[in-house]
Amino acid sequence: MRIIRHIRILILSAVSVIAVQGVVAQHTLGFIAGYGMGSGRFDPKQETRAIWGLYSGGLTWRYYGQQRYVGGFGVDLEFQQQAFSFATNYSQVDEKDPANYLYYTRRINSVVMPVVWQPHFYLLKNHVRVYLEAAATFFYNFSSTWEQEYFLDSETKQKGSYGGNYAFKVPRDNRWGYGLAGGGGVAFLIRRFEVNFRVRYYFGYSDIVRNRNRYYDNSSDGPENPFYTTPMRSPLDNLTISVGLNYRFNKEGFETWKPRPKREKNREGFKFGQ
Repeated sequence: MRIIRHIRILILSAVSVIAVQGVVAQHTLGFIAGYGMGSGRFDPKQETRAIWGLYSGGLTWRYYGQQRYVGGFGVDLEFQQQAFSFATNYSQVDEKDPANYLYYTRRINSVVMPVVWQPHFYLLKNHVRVYLEAAATFFYNFSSTWEQEYFLDSETKQKGSYGGNYAFKVPRDNRWGYGLAGGGGVAFLIRRFEVNFRVRYYFGYSDIVRNRNRYYDNSSDGPENPFYTTPMRSPLDNLTISVGLNYRFNKEGFETWKPRPKREKNREGFKFGQ
């Protein structure tokens, strides 16, 4: 697929840059794994809930400059699960209690590529790095599953569920997505390794379901699609808590910003201290 070819080119380019500048520049390459939750934002508004138990993981590359507080620039390439869940019977329930709701849930498997800016500062003689993150994110949704709840017993409100694989339809579903992300973390530098603990929030801007201007007749066409009216907006959000391990390619260690020494002039006008 075209997306796989683009991903391979990106990885090869990053490795090439590291191979050429690895001795001098401050490059790291590593992997990261995470756990978190996902939710959706719909217009018209739906009765939604957050879904925990979503996993993520992949590769991360960073380049760190010497400028104070400017930090690093990098690219991640990760597998990430997204999800949303809303009550399909909300308008039919008189007593507004989550126990009375029947939820439809979608889990989406995606490849995400965040382009990251990471301002940071060092502590404990450059052995600890505290950082913030701001990123532009790009998604490709390659598969999905769905689940619909139902009442096994209307009196006791005991619930069961059924579901299966979700069939993407080009007129209805968006495979590509984009958004922003932000977060922060702390890293511990141990020789040529860096152990990272990170929290990141993904804020979606694209819609998982195409809006009614593009797919007007989006009434329910089966149990896998419960939307009786196509939402005008359906972006997805994610919160991930991650741990990672990075390897530093330069032998000299991380260099941080140092103030320039003051320059003094002697009587003849020559400068010293440069």
